[in-house]
Amino acid sequence: MKQLFIILITFVLTNQIIAQSFKLEYDHTAIPVSDLDKSSAFYGEILKLKEIRTPGDNPILRWFDLGNNRQLHLIENNSEILLNKGVHFALNATDLKAFIDHLQQNNIPFEDWLGSKETVASRPDGVKQIYIQDPDGHWIEINDASY
Repeated sequence: MKQLFIILITFVLTNQIIAQSFKLEYDHTAIPVSDLDKSSAFYGEILKLKEIRTPGDNPILRWFDLGNNRQLHLIENNSEILLNKGVHFALNATDLKAFIDHLQQNNIPFEDWLGSKETVASRPDGVKQIYIQDPDGHWIEINDASY
């Protein structure tokens, strides 16, 4: 009986250790683009993301640093790109007003979730947000969240 109890406890503890042996963390977002140079200019010049080395120097890939070891991968793809605002990624701006001024100086339109042009909205948690589109029409939320 004692041996059965020891075997059972060992089995349970081993399964708990195995079940807790990994942790998932966000790594990158990859999006298809039709014109790699045009999209790279948008992400580099308009969003001010730093381009980083792409391993293997693949001519259809460009990578950008999102901070905290997170990346944006642009992949040149000539297939049709299907888009809707529900599929987006979000970046937070340290100064949303300054970012909006930057967009306006570069004639980049923005809107709120409902599609009202030049409108800043507030989420239920109080975070202010806008939406913009890259050259291929991918939706990007820009907000003032501070975590």
